Amino acid sequence: MQQKKMTLKGLAQILGVHPSTVGRVMDPDTRHMVGEAVAARVLKEAARHGYRPNKIAAALRTRRSNIVGVILPDITNPVFPPIVLGIEDELRKHGYVALVTNAGEDPVQQRFVVDQLLARQCDALILATATRDDSVISYCLEAGISAVTVNRGEDAGRVSSVVNDEMAGMRMAVEYLFKLGHRRIVHLVGPQNLSTGHLRREGFVQAMEAQGVKREDLWMVECSAYSREAGKAGCDEALARYPKATAILAGNDLLALGCYDSLRAAGKRCPEDVSVIGHNDMPFVDMVNPPLTTIRISHHAMGVQAAQLILQRLNQSAGADMEIRMKPELIVRASVVAPAAR
Repeated sequence: MQQKKMTLKGLAQILGVHPSTVGRVMDPDTRHMVGEAVAARVLKEAARHGYRPNKIAAALRTRRSNIVGVILPDITNPVFPPIVLGIEDELRKHGYVALVTNAGEDPVQQRFVVDQLLARQCDALILATATRDDSVISYCLEAGISAVTVNRGEDAGRVSSVVNDEMAGMRMAVEYLFKLGHRRIVHLVGPQNLSTGHLRREGFVQAMEAQGVKREDLWMVECSAYSREAGKAGCDEALARYPKATAILAGNDLLALGCYDSLRAAGKRCPEDVSVIGHNDMPFVDMVNPPLTTIRISHHAMGVQAAQLILQRLNQSAGADMEIRMKPELIVRASVVAPAAR
């Protein structure tokens, strides 16, 4: 026969204390309001009877669940787990947990996910799905839910965001290639509806112009998505359009891995024939052959910062909306060498 679940009132009755005393002890934020000896006795008895607070009931009572929804565009992309880990690490310190969900890139599906998270009493949302003109952010603002974006931002800047300094990252990559002697450089451009794709493209343009290359002389190929498949297709096109290219600067690491596939299929060697630089330094790109030179983004730190911003919102200690730009770092590995004489 199944044992009846222990309740707060039942535990209070066993202990001979008021139910509010048990409630305060079981909440880390109010435990200090109860004497240490009483708190220790309540916790010991709660553990003995397997009592756990009813979080749903508490959320209805306090209108605070201590849950933050985290919405991802692609849970299979290795960039996002370190971001989520950073978010979870920081939220946990303050008594919050993350409820992580994959929503894809479709705004209709994203709004459905937002509705489901709000129905589960999420206190706020961290969005890794932002586009430059984002209807889902509008939806969140209309619903009155606190939100911040991470990894991507929107052009209007209506909510706080934590992003990479894309312009600085592309400048580092271009300057490194020029230092080695590359001049015939192709940029595989990421999706232009995303801030990452747009700003990295602009960063490439500005960095090349700073090296004396006119905008109309730049070599660029637009990719349909941030994926290995799109990278292969983009590199195939680049090799056909710009056969004298000595280096490819990919919009992210997945596009760079697609370049590896394309170069192999074309019978070309990386880096001897064509050097490749990625962007993100996602997990395991140091283990591919050749290990990928890339622009490192501190994704875990990015997640921590996003969690801190949303906690400030929840604690009503935040000021005006802000954009935090993380400093990138050039990680030199074996996929780039000086160009061979041709």
